Amino acid sequence: MNKLDTKTRALIIRLLVEGNSIRATSRIADVSKNTVSKLLEDAGKACAKYHDENVKGVGAKHVQADEIWAFCYAKERNVKGAKAAPADAGDIWTWTAMDRDSKLMISYTVGDRSAATAREFMFDLASRLATRVQLTTDGHGGYLKAVTDAFSGDVDYAMLIKQYGDLTGQKGHERKYSPAECTGAKKEAIFGKPDMDQVGTSHIERQNLTMRMGMRRFTRLTNAFSKKAENHAYAVALHFMHYNYCRIHKTLRVTPAMAANLVASPWTVDDIVALVEKAETEAAPKKRGPYKPRAKKDISN
Repeated sequence: MNKLDTKTRALIIRLLVEGNSIRATSRIADVSKNTVSKLLEDAGKACAKYHDENVKGVGAKHVQADEIWAFCYAKERNVKGAKAAPADAGDIWTWTAMDRDSKLMISYTVGDRSAATAREFMFDLASRLATRVQLTTDGHGGYLKAVTDAFSGDVDYAMLIKQYGDLTGQKGHERKYSPAECTGAKKEAIFGKPDMDQVGTSHIERQNLTMRMGMRRFTRLTNAFSKKAENHAYAVALHFMHYNYCRIHKTLRVTPAMAANLVASPWTVDDIVALVEKAETEAAPKKRGPYKPRAKKDISN
């Protein structure tokens, strides 16, 4: 079986994390679409494993959490009429939690917008923090019990609840393709002693834009949406590995992982490729030893 060289793998990953679609990456790198998809899967698994094992003991002070919407195969309202829709077709949400100061993406979970997913997400976040933090989320009701159970009260938690409305009165295409305008926001302390002057979600909401620009499948009004939920999750894992470890933040002038003291120097895409190749080596079957014939049984009477 042909194996991609390191240089081609690095090119493919670089194209993917810079917002190219699977097909565009295939054309630019001069490889098949299946090759790109397979590398995305392998890289996503390796990046998710590395994140789980190494993003721990984060000394954050202020954490902001949010959810970003996308869809798999078809939008939720169109799933019933879609042909050959898989079981996981429909709306898909990515829950994200960021350290406001280092800009590190501490935790992320791909799933639906249910209370069960909120619980899974918050328990994962709590397990990665070293100290008590001030946590800010939006007004989604699923957070209330999830934060209570995951942190057991050891958190200063507040919600930023925004109200939306139509201030322009437009009824044309501007209203169809533009989000509703924020007409106001209310800060609400839930428990602990959050500093209300520090309550905000602007940094995590800016991260939503980074995700939509960095992953083609998140771009609205295109046909680059995810066709499989697994590939969606792999793309998210690869994106956040590159964001945390490789991408120099414009304001901080270091990578988020460096700002959070997880690494001493920035990674390159070649380092991500090395993770993939290491995982392949560990998963490869061991070489058989020399042939040893079985001892013949004595069948004499």
